[in-house]
Amino acid sequence: MVHGGSVVMDDQLNVPLEDVELLAEVELTTNLIIAASEADASLPQDEVDRLLGLDDSRTFPTQHVRGS
Repeated sequence: MVHGGSVVMDDQLNVPLEDVELLAEVELTTNLIIAASEADASLPQDEVDRLLGLDDSRTFPTQHVRGS
């Protein structure tokens, strides 16, 4: 590309680095970290689900913590 009498190379790596899905995931993770840091005990599963935007109609296998 010629610009003002000089050759300007298009930089194929000069692209915006915004990933909407990644930003949403970071926001969810941040919300969980903040809630967990403010809690006196482990967050109940329904609170985690609420923070993740899950509704009650979805079912997921439960995870068990070793030693409990």
